[in-house]
Amino acid sequence: MNQSDLPIALRSAYLALHRRTEKQFAPLGVTADQFVLLATLARGHALTQRELARRMPSDPSTVRAMIVLLEKQGLVKRARHPTDARARTVALTAAGRRAFQKLWAEGEPIRAQMYGVLKPNEAKTLVKLLTRVAESLTVEALPVDNP
Repeated sequence: MNQSDLPIALRSAYLALHRRTEKQFAPLGVTADQFVLLATLARGHALTQRELARRMPSDPSTVRAMIVLLEKQGLVKRARHPTDARARTVALTAAGRRAFQKLWAEGEPIRAQMYGVLKPNEAKTLVKLLTRVAESLTVEALPVDNP
């Protein structure tokens, strides 16, 4: 195996998934990245914008732009954080929850295709491995150069 194989394979898989999801969700007026934001919020309670960006994972300014757009569409709502006056929380609206459920159902063929090429337990192993790779590449995990 060549050292460039892993990064290229990861990028190839990501781009294939992203393109396929964009095409699947385009008729519904939602991008793949917006779907990820909605899916992240659908997992639980309201999150701060910073926490949402961390969990997606995405750039905070990109997340903020998506929130503004989705808020205009009535899919998410922002509110003041109960204990931090500087922070705002983001949550799905009832319309946002319905939209997410529709998108989730619309994405089933993509998930079925991904799981269809994997043997039992490979998906679980793949998620664990990708999580380990992602965690190793986070800014916090990078070694600090000492002058």
